[in-house]
Amino acid sequence: MEAVNSTTIQFLWNPPPQQFINGINQGYKLLAWPAEVPEATTVVTIAPDFHGVHHGYITNLKKFTAYFTSVLCFTTPGDGPPSTPQLVWTHEDKPGAVGHLSFTEILDTSLKVSWQEPLEKNGIITGYQVSWEVYGRNGSRLTHSLSNTTHEYKIKGLSSLTTYTIDVAAVTAAGTGLATSSTISSGVPPELPGAPSNLVISNISPRSATLQFRPGYDGKTSISRWIVEGQVGAIGDEEEWVSLYEEENEPDAQMLEIPNLTPYTHYRFRMRQVNVVGASPFSQSSRVIQTLQAPPDTAPTSVTVRTASETSLRLRWVPLPDSQYNGNPESVGYRIKYWRPDLQAPALVQVIHDRLEREFTIEGLEEWTEYELQVQAFNAIGAGPWSEAVRGRTRESVPSAAPENVSAEAVSSTQILLTWASVPEQDQNGLILGYKILFRAKDLDPEPHSHVVRGNHTQSALLAGLRKFVLYELQVLAFTRIGNGVPSSPLILERTKDDAPGPPVRLVFPEVRLTSVRIVWQPPEEPNGIVLGYQIAYRLASSSPNTFTTVEVGATVRQFTATELAPESAYIFRLSAKTRQGWGEPLEATVITTEKRERPAPPRELLVPQAEVTARSLRLQWVPGSDGASPIRYFTVQVRELPGGEWQTYSSSVSHEATACAVERLRPFTSYKLRLKATNDIGDSDFSAETDAVTTLQDVPGEPPSFISVTPHTTSSVLIQWRPPRDESLNGLLQGYRIYYRELESEASSATVSKTLKTPSALRAELAAQSSFKTVNSSSTLTTYELTRLKRYRRYEVILTAYNIIGESPASAPVEVFVGEAAPAMAPQNIQVTPLTASQLEVSWDPPPPESQNGNIQGYKVYYWEADSQNETEKMKVLFLPETVLKLKNLTSHTQYLVSISAFNAAGDGPQSDPRQGRTHQAAPGTPSFLAFSEITSTTLNVSWGEPAAANGVLQGYRVVYEPLAPVQGVSKVVTVDVKGNWRRWLKVRDLTKGVTYFFRVQARTIAYGPELQANVTAGPADGSPGSPRDVLVTKSASELTLQWTEGNAGRTPTTGYVIEARPSDEGLWDVFAKDIPRGATSYTVSLDKLRQGVTYEFRVVAVNQAGYGEPSNPSTAVSAQVETPFYQEWWFLLVIALSSLMVILLLVFALVLHGQNRRYRSCSTGKSISNTEETVTLDNGGFAALELNSRHLNVKNTFSKKNGTRSPPRPSPGGLHYSDEDICNKYNGAVLTESANLKEKSVDASESEGTDSESEDAPPQHSFVNHYMSDPTYYNSWKRRAPGGRAPHRYEAVAGSEAGPHLHTVVTTQSAVFAPTGPGARTPLTGFSSFV
Repeated sequence: MEAVNSTTIQFLWNPPPQQFINGINQGYKLLAWPAEVPEATTVVTIAPDFHGVHHGYITNLKKFTAYFTSVLCFTTPGDGPPSTPQLVWTHEDKPGAVGHLSFTEILDTSLKVSWQEPLEKNGIITGYQVSWEVYGRNGSRLTHSLSNTTHEYKIKGLSSLTTYTIDVAAVTAAGTGLATSSTISSGVPPELPGAPSNLVISNISPRSATLQFRPGYDGKTSISRWIVEGQVGAIGDEEEWVSLYEEENEPDAQMLEIPNLTPYTHYRFRMRQVNVVGASPFSQSSRVIQTLQAPPDTAPTSVTVRTASETSLRLRWVPLPDSQYNGNPESVGYRIKYWRPDLQAPALVQVIHDRLEREFTIEGLEEWTEYELQVQAFNAIGAGPWSEAVRGRTRESVPSAAPENVSAEAVSSTQILLTWASVPEQDQNGLILGYKILFRAKDLDPEPHSHVVRGNHTQSALLAGLRKFVLYELQVLAFTRIGNGVPSSPLILERTKDDAPGPPVRLVFPEVRLTSVRIVWQPPEEPNGIVLGYQIAYRLASSSPNTFTTVEVGATVRQFTATELAPESAYIFRLSAKTRQGWGEPLEATVITTEKRERPAPPRELLVPQAEVTARSLRLQWVPGSDGASPIRYFTVQVRELPGGEWQTYSSSVSHEATACAVERLRPFTSYKLRLKATNDIGDSDFSAETDAVTTLQDVPGEPPSFISVTPHTTSSVLIQWRPPRDESLNGLLQGYRIYYRELESEASSATVSKTLKTPSALRAELAAQSSFKTVNSSSTLTTYELTRLKRYRRYEVILTAYNIIGESPASAPVEVFVGEAAPAMAPQNIQVTPLTASQLEVSWDPPPPESQNGNIQGYKVYYWEADSQNETEKMKVLFLPETVLKLKNLTSHTQYLVSISAFNAAGDGPQSDPRQGRTHQAAPGTPSFLAFSEITSTTLNVSWGEPAAANGVLQGYRVVYEPLAPVQGVSKVVTVDVKGNWRRWLKVRDLTKGVTYFFRVQARTIAYGPELQANVTAGPADGSPGSPRDVLVTKSASELTLQWTEGNAGRTPTTGYVIEARPSDEGLWDVFAKDIPRGATSYTVSLDKLRQGVTYEFRVVAVNQAGYGEPSNPSTAVSAQVETPFYQEWWFLLVIALSSLMVILLLVFALVLHGQNRRYRSCSTGKSISNTEETVTLDNGGFAALELNSRHLNVKNTFSKKNGTRSPPRPSPGGLHYSDEDICNKYNGAVLTESANLKEKSVDASESEGTDSESEDAPPQHSFVNHYMSDPTYYNSWKRRAPGGRAPHRYEAVAGSEAGPHLHTVVTTQSAVFAPTGPGARTPLTGFSSFV
């Protein structure tokens, strides 16, 4: 290898030795890869050249770069080993442009220019050249050379405020590179440029377009570069922009030609301009364009051909990706061209219109023939280039023609000699393994017999054991390992020679007299020639054997009467036939000249010995019955197949002397029954009794498994499937299947093998020893089997047989399969579906596990559909490159999608993965589905709308905007109403102006508001609607309002009803109060409970017809909704009653207190002087005493009377007090109590005669003296107990709390009061009282 220039390397090599090619040399691959980037390999394929030293070139390499180079040879199965890599440097070349040219320290007479070394050095940089001149004056150029380490230079001696053009270029040994140029004014620092504008696209072609624009502000320096970016294919705000083109050193450009576009692709452009300071902002986007169509640029790749059958080849290829269609995808297809290289006939063409098709089977080819094939892609504009030609051979088949010149000659009465010529070579379709002769006795044999002649060099055969003087139909066919070819035609007819005939049959004597008998017979079953006549010979049985009386009759005679016989005597008759070859074997029978005869008795003791039973025959034995004084002439045997067969006559000419018969032509492993009858001159006997069921033995299966398919399963295994033989051909109990398989020679090498075998032999020994059959057994219950551990890239042949205990069936036709290619066995792994936008999902995955890929993955099929409707929305995208990321675009917003992926290789598609879910983001919703108005009056209407067909997310609500089309009284009011939630899709509008047309807009909201749905509506009254009702009157009663009116003028159509509108005083807007009032009504009543109390209402009536709502009536007088209550429910009356009741209660309490002061306290114990204790009840705040008890003793008892006269147990009342005396001493808080008191107050609800116990217990407490204080928390802790003699009272601790606090009840003991919790609703007792509950 050596470099020719800076971008090309030349290769020279010798081909590998022929014995190491291992197939047909398909060509060579030249490899080159940079030493620093080994994975960036460049491959060039070279066709094989079988003469001398090979050579080739790799071009378009990087300049001045070190490459490793190598060459390999490849065949159809794959690449051979590469040669030892050699290191080669491409030549040096001129460098590229320097980068990042910039200016600093800009003064009136000098400036500093800076740059960076070129990205494409293309050699060793030896220095730089800096040149400058006054802009537009070529003669003023100055140049200065710098070293390769210098990247800046200060230019001096400039004129102030002068524009200069400054160039900088790098230098290598090959010369000066491309200069980078810019203009700048001395003394004026440059600025960032502005964005271009006014982008216009013209001259659109398949691969280019012209972009015109208005340059932006240049930033006080020249524009050094124009950058054009574009959106390719997918256009939208969310799509990415890619760099399409850059133009340098054209500072005054206003038009750019954008090259290298893809045909039939949508583009949108934007651009920016760059000066020495930097890049401008991007321009506004251009309009969207679509480039024109063009023929495809490339041919399908990875084209391979495989044998599909004897007459077909399967061609496979990798289809073009979408980006290479260059036209409408619907018009893309493929064209296949194929021809026979050994003929000069024109090529044939097949067209496939499916752009995603990856394979095609070419039918109708010649068997065992080599073809060359090519494929190209096309679209509506034209066709692309043809692929490289590939070669394939059809599979070996059966001969398509019969042997020629077939002739037959009878050599004896049992032999025929056949001769033939070979099958024409073009019709042999494989290796002729031998010939089969098919022969059948015409009109006698139902099926032909066959005779096999092995080998293709023997072209004659002698058929022996034939029937005598029988016309035979004969055919000859050739066969290959695949099967039998076409039999010769027309049929060859040949008759065996004649011979002496067999005996006549069915000899009977239907008429027997004392002196005569009549004999009847049938011709011989084996005439063995033309019967010329019959001879009848008879004698007395007791006479000499040679004393026969002989009579000859003609060939057409079937009966004879012998007379002048001795009565009651036995005679022996002999009957024989005669042909050209002489008299045949005679048939002998005995008859007795008597008239006393009858039918014979049936045979008996029928027996089938098991030892005489075979697979297809058995032996029936019997004992003859009585002959009925007339000799038995023959027996008839019948056979019935079990379980449901009919009786069939096997033979009706069994010899009368026989006591056994061989029954043949039976089916193996089948049960039969047999019966027998005898026939004499009088007639048939009855049938004998049936034999016991007898079953024939098993035999080998009569046919092989059928419908055999062999498909690749993995790269080293195949899956065999078949259908079992028919039940009637099993011939026994099936034990299993035997699979024979062997490796065949490669398709390439088999083309050179002669089609004639020198030493032919049996079918399974035709090929070389290394490809002999291997055998595996399979269970009888299976119909599939996987053959494993096969060699890759080899052809295999598979044959199946069925077997039982006896042996194997005939072999099936061989099936051929190519091992090494199989569809992926597993689906892609780790599928992730990530939402990107409202219309895009990103799908990523990992390839199937390496052990399941079964070859190189060519691509993936991504199936995706909406979760709720797979059948209607399922789509599929095909990736023909082994990428593992795909963006699904143009999806429905906020929709659940399911994604499933399958991988495919050259052999087919693998299984699909389990679906994975992904939901697109929400987006603004679509327009509401409808906008409708109803109940339109002069001031109100109902507006309703439908949910958007495309919600695109979760609907959060709606926005309703309405305004008059024209200002009303100089004012145009815009009203906006936001309706939250999706359930409410209507709005009542109540602030319209009569007769004004309004413009309504409604839009839905998810994460943003969607587009508006607009409609106009005019406030009532509608044209043709009724006039306003008259005389509206409102009358009010204690509990309801009655509205009355008089019908107004009718409209265009009759009035259908009325609507009442109301205007509350607290709102001031009219609204529909009642509707659907019948047309005949003139009044309407409403309960005051339905109105808001204290609010004044005005009412008006609107008539309705089919045209709509009419003019409303004049408003009624205002009426209050206040309900008039009776005086006894007024507050002041209730207050008077409450005060009066309070005075009565107070008087009663004071009377009781005064009565109690006259009682003395009892002594605590006998004989003990007890001082009186004075109790005073006062208020804590120092007010007057509300109650004072001195030396009191009260004993008041209340009872609750029950209806049944019983007394309920006393129960403390929450609102009452009960004082009682106890005969014990109580000491409380240091004071000795001589008496204790218990006050009890009767419940108001308890009467003496009414009320149950539960009613009494549940009755709420009423007002009482004690409750008066208990009900006010400010009086808690206000009771004081004073000692006698006016001492300062002891202060008692009270337990009290709010209703929400702990509920307590009092338990009275002999020593002290203990407070315990009570149930809800109990009150807190006061200290000093024992019965507050």
